[in-house]
Amino acid sequence: MASKSSWGGCNDVSPLWTVLNKMVPPRPNPTSIVTTWPYDSVRPALIESGSTVSAEEAERRVLMLTNPTLGAPYTTDTIYAGLQLILPGETAPAHRHVAFALRFIVEGTDGFTAVDGQKLMMERGDVILTPSWTWHDHGNEGPAPMIWLDGLDLPVYRFLPVNFAENYAHPRFPSELVKGGKSPLKIPWATVQQELDANLEDRSYARYDYRLGGGSDGAHLSRTISAQAERITAGTASETSQETCSFVYHAYEGEGYSTVIAPGGEEEQVIKWKARDTFSVPAWSSISHTCTLQSGQAYLFAINDRPMVESLGLMRRN
Repeated sequence: MASKSSWGGCNDVSPLWTVLNKMVPPRPNPTSIVTTWPYDSVRPALIESGSTVSAEEAERRVLMLTNPTLGAPYTTDTIYAGLQLILPGETAPAHRHVAFALRFIVEGTDGFTAVDGQKLMMERGDVILTPSWTWHDHGNEGPAPMIWLDGLDLPVYRFLPVNFAENYAHPRFPSELVKGGKSPLKIPWATVQQELDANLEDRSYARYDYRLGGGSDGAHLSRTISAQAERITAGTASETSQETCSFVYHAYEGEGYSTVIAPGGEEEQVIKWKARDTFSVPAWSSISHTCTLQSGQAYLFAINDRPMVESLGLMRRN
């Protein structure tokens, strides 16, 4: 039998005034903290997992990027991220689930994701979408490992416990190669970089918000999480921003550092990064990015929770 709380002789009640400051704090108060996952540290462990567990046994061979203050499935308070590995000749069995997923391709060639019958070949920097309740499987037809960054809205289902999955009867769901590689479910990096590099000589910083259909007025990639990409020119820094959104950043190209001040904090945290490194930023953090290259550009990709923050009317900016 569950224990009963009581106050003043009345069962199953608790005094609000003793916890009011925690429940209604003076500023946004995320539990997650800034955390980094250098690729040079994570990749060897991910490759080792390939000889420890098969794709069939694991169903999804992933090293979760877990926030130390929360544990799995939290990378931030609202976003789950992990690095997934598919070895040459393997197929990760087909299944579907309520949770929405997006993939940012980190390395490898001739890998694919098949989504509801569309076989989409992977190239570095691509974003591939897996909408809710769509059959999908992953495979590798190339000579080297395929690795990508998964982003899902799994933390949402800790307080809305309605996520579940269904396995397909066979390892592969029937699919056909998408001719020309063009699909609403795949956003190539070349398209994103072209937008970021527009007016390159006039702007040292640019941001691209991923949208369905590719236009600036399209919908977010899902109702819960979406993505953005940012460009910073060598020797410059972006302006400081502060939003009620959290982010999982992945460095696509270049080197630099991000300066972060967490909510309620006063000390700056400096996160150094280079290509393929990943780091998380809690909601309402002040953040700016600096490119330390001598020439050229640095590019960052980020998963964000902007769709649900905006749709719930919770967006605030400084």
